[in-house]
Amino acid sequence: MKRWLQRITAALLAAIVMFSLSGNTQAEPERDTVDVSAGGVMLMDARTHKVLYAKTAHEKLPMASTTKIMTAILAIEAGNLDALVTVPQEAYGVEGSSMYLRLGEQISMRDLLYGLMLVSGNDAAVAIAVHVGGSVEGFAALMNAKAASLGAHNTHFVTPNGLPDPDHYTTAYDLALIACYAMQNETFREIVGTTYYQTTTGEIARTVKNKNKILWEYEGGNGVKTGYTMAAGKCLVFAAEREGMQLVGVVLNCPDMFPSAKRLLDYGFETYQQETLVTADERIARVRVTGGKKNTLEVASKNDIIILVKNGDSTTVRTVVNLAGPVEAPVEKGDVLGTLEVWEDGRVLAETELVAAETVESSAYLDYLERLFKRWSV
Repeated sequence: MKRWLQRITAALLAAIVMFSLSGNTQAEPERDTVDVSAGGVMLMDARTHKVLYAKTAHEKLPMASTTKIMTAILAIEAGNLDALVTVPQEAYGVEGSSMYLRLGEQISMRDLLYGLMLVSGNDAAVAIAVHVGGSVEGFAALMNAKAASLGAHNTHFVTPNGLPDPDHYTTAYDLALIACYAMQNETFREIVGTTYYQTTTGEIARTVKNKNKILWEYEGGNGVKTGYTMAAGKCLVFAAEREGMQLVGVVLNCPDMFPSAKRLLDYGFETYQQETLVTADERIARVRVTGGKKNTLEVASKNDIIILVKNGDSTTVRTVVNLAGPVEAPVEKGDVLGTLEVWEDGRVLAETELVAAETVESSAYLDYLERLFKRWSV
């Protein structure tokens, strides 16, 4: 199928659409500040990465064991979680929090991940790094490449566990981006949302308990990772979901990290509400078709587009339709023909693919002659 992309600018179903959205004006008065004392603070909508609250969010800071969010997602994406990992010398006796792995012990990647994220095993982090990256240095290169691909440009990893190093740092904003990405993974979400876990491999049975109090103490809490070193202070990446609204937050060097996280989540859930801009299968635009039994076809959104809007506020977003056109038949229902982008404050806030809403078959030669005859007979 021959296609070329063109940006179409017009009204509503032809292309750029302006939405003016108003929040619930009967909500409680909004709060402009949250009582949080921390080196870096971020609260973000996990779906769109819209910033809901920020404070010194772009300052480079050590992150302690919140590093392990990146370690875990890379390990999960690497493949088989039931593969047995042999504990290498580098992982044996690593300082700080530990799973107390034994040298040469064989334990599954799955069990290592639970030990990594629930009890913050520094030894588990090194075992994972060596297994996936060939070495700690090789794994750090993978971590940095992934961070760059996610837009976390003020982040640099040296270790898989967050033990102090002057070249190991992030920002509250970058760490929130990384966590939002990780929370899209079903396996990651299951691990970080688990309160207790019993290992099934290794030389001894281990029962691990999650250190993240948000899971027990906050309604909808479902992640993500604690951290502490003397250099970094208390650090927490936290998450909660209510009625489909998934929030992710970060506090770095925060003495009262759990109460602060709860206040930030309260602010997010009380101050913002969800607005559906586009529903899945909604007809959005029409595109020309060549060589088909029809000259045009409608395109529809593949997924919902839902954004957060502050209560009592109006916000204007710009929606841009990018269509392939004209399209050459045959076209199957569901073929991807373009994208729908929602822009706010100069960036793409959300997007979905646009797909053919119907099938258009190729026009046979006799069909062409019939249309030509009808044209000349009128």
